[in-house]
Amino acid sequence: MDFGGDIHSHYHLFKDETKFPGGPLQNNAITQEQNNVQTGNEVSEHSYKSAFDDLIIIYNRVPKTASTSFVGLVYDLCKHNKYHVLHINVSNNMHTLTLPNQIQFANNITVWNAKKPAFYHGHVAFLNFEKFGVKQTPLYINILRKPLDRFVSYYYFLRYGDNFRPHLIRKKHGDTKTFDECIDAGQPDCDPDNMWLQIPFLCGHDPACCCNNKCKLQEIGNSWALEEAKRNLQKHYLLVGVTEELTEFIEILQIVLPRFFKGAYNSFLHNNKSHLRQTTQKINPRPETIDKIQKSVVWKMENELYNFALTHFHAVKKRLINASPQDVNQRFMYEKIRPK
Repeated sequence: MDFGGDIHSHYHLFKDETKFPGGPLQNNAITQEQNNVQTGNEVSEHSYKSAFDDLIIIYNRVPKTASTSFVGLVYDLCKHNKYHVLHINVSNNMHTLTLPNQIQFANNITVWNAKKPAFYHGHVAFLNFEKFGVKQTPLYINILRKPLDRFVSYYYFLRYGDNFRPHLIRKKHGDTKTFDECIDAGQPDCDPDNMWLQIPFLCGHDPACCCNNKCKLQEIGNSWALEEAKRNLQKHYLLVGVTEELTEFIEILQIVLPRFFKGAYNSFLHNNKSHLRQTTQKINPRPETIDKIQKSVVWKMENELYNFALTHFHAVKKRLINASPQDVNQRFMYEKIRPK
């Protein structure tokens, strides 16, 4: 299966000759897709639309993880691939919703048929739709980054901005202290506790996740939140990639969700999206600074989640991009269907 002429799917859904009681299964998007797969033709636009027009994707993006680069790609593809992109903007830059707003949000996006298929993105914590009794559950995706790299990038971003909007004056503009100097001075804005972000984003809206600006100090770095983030990653996320392997993340999405990401891989490589946003004047920290940060409880926990996500991502990548012969030739079909 060729998506945009640059990568190939390793999965075929059915054999051409598969028949079911009463004759061939026809006028079905999945069957149409497998027919195109077997002949090596590109899957038709109609196939994607008829099968996935009701789909909702939520990308609860973590700041400073290449999220702007990725979302820029999503916006570039939306018109051609015929889906809607909507930004979730929560007042006061809050990462969690109140309970009434959680219910309203879950109901809004699942019944808003005029905006389906839909790709929602925003700096918000994971929200489990199953608890609200809605009829549709969105697909979640995310990208994580090595916690210290993300932390350092954010530190300099607040002072110097980036090449995306270079003339915008940032919150800490005028503060010329390096990250090393900030650590040496013990300033609060480079406190390792500020790395507590990727865990709560995947942990969700439970108060123990500690994903808001009023989080109590004793709630930061709690082991329950880490384990809940891992559980959610395994149970509720279609795919969690890493900044350091963003190209492979996009490649997998194109294979798995061509309805949204057809042509994404080639577009990302050749349309300047792979280097869209870079923090200005970022200085790598000294080894002694790194050592000090890595002794903190929060870094150890955030790094544990990152490595957990990385292992999970590599397992997915192995079966899709670096597939074994068994995976390449895998099929599935339906049989022994009753009643006749």
